[in-house]
Amino acid sequence: MIERELYIRKIRPFMNQNIVKVLTGIRRCGKSVMLQLIQEDLIKQGAEQEQFLFVNFESKSETYLQSVETCYQHIKQFTEKSKKRVYLMLDEIQELTGWETMVNACMIDFDVDIYITGSNAKMLSGELATYLGGRYVEFKVYPFSYGEMLSAVGEEASPQNFQRYLVQGGMPFLYQFPFQDESVKQYLNDIYSSIILKDIAERYKIRDLEQLKRIFLYFITGIGHTFSAGNIIKYLKNERRSLSMETVYNYIEYGKSACLFHFVKREDVIGKRVLQFQEKIYLADHGMREAIYGNNLRDIDQILENIIYMELLRRGYEVYVGKADTQEVDFVAKKGNEKIYVQVAYLLADERTVEREFSVLEKIPDNYPKYVVTMDEISRSRNGIPNKNIRDFLLMDQW
Repeated sequence: MIERELYIRKIRPFMNQNIVKVLTGIRRCGKSVMLQLIQEDLIKQGAEQEQFLFVNFESKSETYLQSVETCYQHIKQFTEKSKKRVYLMLDEIQELTGWETMVNACMIDFDVDIYITGSNAKMLSGELATYLGGRYVEFKVYPFSYGEMLSAVGEEASPQNFQRYLVQGGMPFLYQFPFQDESVKQYLNDIYSSIILKDIAERYKIRDLEQLKRIFLYFITGIGHTFSAGNIIKYLKNERRSLSMETVYNYIEYGKSACLFHFVKREDVIGKRVLQFQEKIYLADHGMREAIYGNNLRDIDQILENIIYMELLRRGYEVYVGKADTQEVDFVAKKGNEKIYVQVAYLLADERTVEREFSVLEKIPDNYPKYVVTMDEISRSRNGIPNKNIRDFLLMDQW
């Protein structure tokens, strides 16, 4: 079990505080392991094993998981036996209907420090926010970064293990054992199917599963590209299927809610305004694309862009796609007073590519850091703008 210190460092200041800690993220990205890591950290701080109550709401083995009332009674009995504060770890809590009222009641009635996980990005936009009124803090958990993957397998950065990361993605389980390619694809396909069925089709009562899968495949093949609902409707028309604009936007929201897709707005970096059209799509784990569609190495420019986007999110940046006159900046990333600009390309293979990638950054009239990130082994920096190999860029402590 690797220490995901990037997350623990963010959570630690809220430990033992009267505030609910909420960990959200795509299925199997490591949220349950995060609860174990939090437990280890609290024990180092003086907590005892007997103070922890773990409840996994995906389990069907315990009868008390069937309702809010029976679950509340189980927690009550545990807290009554304990003479000290109880650390309550509630895993995949969205599986329990009405869980918001139970969490609120536990906060009021017992001496507990509550940590919950869920695979729904919108779980905080509804009743929990109303009940808790600001007494919660959210931490978004993502699949392994390249750096975390290296820690898991105990290797130094190399072209060989970066290629493995390009194909497999970052789902933590895949780096516990040396799996064969077919086993990796099967595992990722199973996660994807579970997201489609449990987190989307069942939750939103979707009947035409085939249509949902086709639209999501359209998104998966087009990561790093702009999209419009109109183009999706045309795509389906070519396949002799019809769909309303409203349904397309509903499906987009469902994909976002399941933490599967990210849609990124554009910003005019010279005019300093957010543009309300032509968002780009990114996937929570690029390994899923290889499992479902294949061709990650063929479409390597898209995959590199996806990897950089997810790394920016992991580090807490708010990310936009930039526009400078008629040219595009792949990423404009902001965090507090910080800002960086990142161009991503496979290789600076010729002068035309060099000109395209550097010239747009040179147009931006500010002094924030700017990078051109590629797979080149020899740097081709220009006019003070560094060209970084993607492995080195991903492993930098600070940009």
